[in-house]
Amino acid sequence: MSFPLINSIASWFLKKRFHQMELFLKYPAEVQTEVLNHLLSRSSATELGKRYGFSEINSYEKFADRVPIVRYEDIEPMIERSRQGESNIFWPTPIKWFAKSSGTTNAKSKFIPVSTESLEDCHFKAGKDMLSLYFNNNEESKLFDGKSLRLGGSKELYQSNQTFFGDLSAIIIDNMPFWAEMSSTPSNKVSLMSEWERKLSAIVQETVNENVTSLAGVPSWMLVLLNRVLEDTGKTNLFEIWDNLEVYFHGGVSFNPYKEQYQRLLPRQSFRYYEIYNASEGFFAIQDRNDSDELLLMLDYGIFYEFIPMDTYGSPNEKVLPVWEVELDKNYAMVITTNAGLWRYLIGDTVRFTSKAPYRIKVTGRTKHHINVFGEELIIENAEEALKRACQATGAEIVDYTAGPVFMEGKNKGGHEWIIEFRKMPESLDTFCHEMDLALQSVNSDYEAKRYNNMTLNRPILHLGRKNLFYDWLKKYDKLGGQHKIPRLSSNRHYLEELLKMNDQ
Repeated sequence: MSFPLINSIASWFLKKRFHQMELFLKYPAEVQTEVLNHLLSRSSATELGKRYGFSEINSYEKFADRVPIVRYEDIEPMIERSRQGESNIFWPTPIKWFAKSSGTTNAKSKFIPVSTESLEDCHFKAGKDMLSLYFNNNEESKLFDGKSLRLGGSKELYQSNQTFFGDLSAIIIDNMPFWAEMSSTPSNKVSLMSEWERKLSAIVQETVNENVTSLAGVPSWMLVLLNRVLEDTGKTNLFEIWDNLEVYFHGGVSFNPYKEQYQRLLPRQSFRYYEIYNASEGFFAIQDRNDSDELLLMLDYGIFYEFIPMDTYGSPNEKVLPVWEVELDKNYAMVITTNAGLWRYLIGDTVRFTSKAPYRIKVTGRTKHHINVFGEELIIENAEEALKRACQATGAEIVDYTAGPVFMEGKNKGGHEWIIEFRKMPESLDTFCHEMDLALQSVNSDYEAKRYNNMTLNRPILHLGRKNLFYDWLKKYDKLGGQHKIPRLSSNRHYLEELLKMNDQ
């Protein structure tokens, strides 16, 4: 089948799906209620369904009253039983795949159930929707005249009893429909290579002579690959290799620290960037407009959403709200109930709603990835914005960073300690630190109050990270490639101390 014909058929199909999306755009509460009722009905005869009386639940209020909020540790025993081959525990159809994730909050491996329904009705549907939204906004696109360069995880699938586990990307590639595989590069064999550095070389060899029209992957790792492509080919920008390249679909980490570096590699104003919000637990949101930094929450993927206001999170007065009760510009912890058997599962991410008609969000960080030792409530969104402003003010470029607290001791006040690896150094590290501090005060009033006259917090301490520091740290823990990411902020000094020690070696 020729690429022009694929392009024509795909364009027709994707535009048709766009019209179906209008249902949840117009009737979000009704669509989400229908999703919840369907999940309860499907699972009423499961072990969990019988425990909580799913067949008797006929309203959201009753669901919220009967079914508890859970974290991974709460449901790990059930997941382990499912991995050993037991069925009908938390979802009625057999779970064959488990997405292995170390998470970003601790080193312990998590095995997230991936059902056939979640693959078809969530992950694959989202992939098609991502393209639907892009085509709807860019009708002259020639995306399917070429191939998408995908950069997934670096782990193959491993069999355990009757089930399989590995990176989500490996599970998706293993189950990918033929049309998606035909339009992707590199090959499945290379995509699933387990050794990251050998894999990079193989990807370059397979892709440089392809007609690549789009990129898809995590910004930090994609940047490593694209710089390697330029290094191996001797070219100065990516359009000298792939002249028809038109869009980069990215997710996993904030794009802010990397945007200027990408713009140098891709120096065309017409080039598009589209953000997605996906995880092992599901695919949640997609940028639905050109040049936007907001993501459309996808409400018909078999996922029912709830949100905990962060000002009540973990307190005796904790509130849990369905999507139709959220407010704009508040920080929420996200809770999901899914078609893979996760029931009121606290995913660990925080989001902020920027629109309610339709529901659009920004990902603001992690429930455990913030610094709040002194009441400053510093979240990743604040840190990313401050670093962006400091880079703009000093001409610097960042590879990676992490930060933690300096605890009060005796008469010594507290503070924050940062370690940053730069791709392009600022002329003055002191000036960069000053600009970052001012920006943090500008975007976070709690931080500003604690910094006023050094009342509670002293000026940040900033360490220069050596070249490849964060890469070496990830390599030490076998976390190269895929969706592995550096823990950005922490209210303890664990990661900071490890990295400082490695920095001196």
